[in-house]
Amino acid sequence: MSIAPSALPISMRRIEKRFGSVAVLRDLNLDVAAGEFLTLLGPSGSGKTTLLMILAGFVRANAGSIKVGGDEIITTPPHRRNIGMVFQNYALFPHMNVFHNIAFPLKQRGVGAAETAERVEKALDLVKLKGLGERRVDQLSGGQRQRVALARAIVFEPRIVLMDEPLSALDKGLREHMQIELRALHRRLGMMTTVYVTHDQREAITMSDRIAVMNAGRIEQLDRPETLYATPRTRFVAGFIGESNFIPVECRNGSVWYEDQRIHTAAPSPAPGQHLMVVRPEKLRLLTDAEPASGVNVLNATLSDIIYQGDSFVCYAVLRDGRQLTLRDYCRSDVLARMPAPGRPVTLGLDAQDTILVAAD
Repeated sequence: MSIAPSALPISMRRIEKRFGSVAVLRDLNLDVAAGEFLTLLGPSGSGKTTLLMILAGFVRANAGSIKVGGDEIITTPPHRRNIGMVFQNYALFPHMNVFHNIAFPLKQRGVGAAETAERVEKALDLVKLKGLGERRVDQLSGGQRQRVALARAIVFEPRIVLMDEPLSALDKGLREHMQIELRALHRRLGMMTTVYVTHDQREAITMSDRIAVMNAGRIEQLDRPETLYATPRTRFVAGFIGESNFIPVECRNGSVWYEDQRIHTAAPSPAPGQHLMVVRPEKLRLLTDAEPASGVNVLNATLSDIIYQGDSFVCYAVLRDGRQLTLRDYCRSDVLARMPAPGRPVTLGLDAQDTILVAAD
C-alpha cells in the first residue's frame, strides 16, 4: 500500500477548552514529530480524549493554534483535515460488509471503482484480513472489527491517524496481541504520524515512541517510556506509570534524609525542603547480613505478608513509621530459601541509582 510520501508534524499551542465554567484543557502545548507514535495517557477526566477530538476537528477549542506541517488547521472542518480516525467503538456500518466499510472514505472522496477496489484489497492485506471483504460486520470477532476500523482509517492514505482507546473493548489476551500488531503496523506503514489515547499505562509503554502523561487538563510530563518510568518528575507521573511506594524525605544541607537516616542518591540533591522518595517494588531487594551496604539505602521493616504469583512473588513489609512497602521479585530458589516468615524483621535494600525523588504535593 502506498502511504503518503511524508508524514507531517503536529504543533499545538496554548490550547484552551472549557465546557461551561469547567476548564478541560489549560494553556496546553504539544509537538508531535512526523512519523511518531505518540500516546496521550491519563485517567478519566484528564482531557486526553478532548485534546484528540480537537485535533480531529470534532470539538472546537476556545483558544489556541494547531499546525500540521506548518499549515494552520484550527478552523478547518474535519473532512478537510485528511486525518484518519479509529474510534473506541470502531463506528463500523452494520448494514455494510467489510469491503464497503473500508471503501466508505474513498467513496466520499470520489475515488473511482477500480482504484477503490485496489486500495481496499491492499488495506485488507496490510491488516491481515485478506479474503474477508464480503463478510458481514456481525460475523467478525472483536479483533477483526478493530482491524477493519484501522483499515478504513488508513485506506485513503492520511497524513495523520488518531486512535481513541481502540483496544479497550477487547479481552486481556487479545488486547495485548493487538498492541504488538498496531505497533508493527505503524512501523510497516513508515511515515505516518499516529496519536493514540489510552488510560492503560502498560499499553502506552508497549506501543509508544513518546508518552504525554495528562492530568487535570495539562501535560505533566512528555518523554520516552523508559524515561518516564526511570525518572518521573512528579508524584502523579510516578504513581501513574508503574507501581510505586512513596516515602517522605527531607533535603537539608545538601543531603537527603529519611527521619535520622541519610539517603544515597545518584542524582544531585534537590532544593531544600520536603520531598518524596519513589521506591519501585522490583528495585527493592532483601539483604542478608553478609551483603555490603555501600551505596545502598537500607530500610529496616517487618514482613507482613507474602503472596506467590507463579513466576514471581510480592512481599508486603511495614517500616518503623507504619508505612507499608511492596517488594516484587521472581521466584528464584536462592531468594525463596532465605525468605523469612511473616512477622519477622527484614532488611530491604535500594541502590542509590534506583532512588528517585519527586516534590511532595
